[in-house]
Amino acid sequence: GLRGYLTKYDCSSADLNPIGGISKVDLKRMLLWAATKYPEYEDILREIAQAPPTAELRPQQEGNDTTEQLVVEHSQLDEEEMGMTYEELGWFGRLRKIHRCGPVSMFLALKHEWLLLLPIKEIATKVKRFFRYYSINRHKMCTLTPSYHAEGYGPDDNRFDLRQFLYNTTWSRQFRCMDELVAEEEEQEEEQEAEEKKRREEDGGDGDEMMAQDKGRDSVVVDVLEDKKDV
Repeated sequence: GLRGYLTKYDCSSADLNPIGGISKVDLKRMLLWAATKYPEYEDILREIAQAPPTAELRPQQEGNDTTEQLVVEHSQLDEEEMGMTYEELGWFGRLRKIHRCGPVSMFLALKHEWLLLLPIKEIATKVKRFFRYYSINRHKMCTLTPSYHAEGYGPDDNRFDLRQFLYNTTWSRQFRCMDELVAEEEEQEEEQEAEEKKRREEDGGDGDEMMAQDKGRDSVVVDVLEDKKDV
């Protein structure tokens, strides 16, 4: 809901949405817990938990027949269309709803969490993509079906979030600030790489000099031994 990946007054319309305030990641954990707790339903619960999230708005395709059974593949997958995984969306939701992060503060927070996993420019791109679609689809949050709130990141903004629902979707000032931070970070990385390369070259030169000195000492020792033999 927070990303706005839904159709207003269509699939989002109901009297009550029991799992509407739970992220896909937490919902999957709950299903796997239930599969262990209720072994009589384990197969179906694990099948649901492991199924790829899809809106099923396009015809299914026949995949590879590896088990002598017809394998059906979905031609539409949520994460591919959204440009982000549900795990990433969970991060965005918590930082936006619970910690009230805007684009820049969210980028700075995720930089520390994801820097070992993603290049800094890709982190910035993902944050920009989220906020662009968040602002475009914000109006949908005002008509969401009431849901059970087990977590603080629920997307029912019309009940728990008093911020506006009309935004400038370009986020020009915030995105420009993010670009400047990315440029500074990349410049620092380039400087560090240049210093590291220079240090390695210097260490390599010292190593060659030491090897030459060792060879010189070895030749002196050999000459001394040869002289002793002659004596």
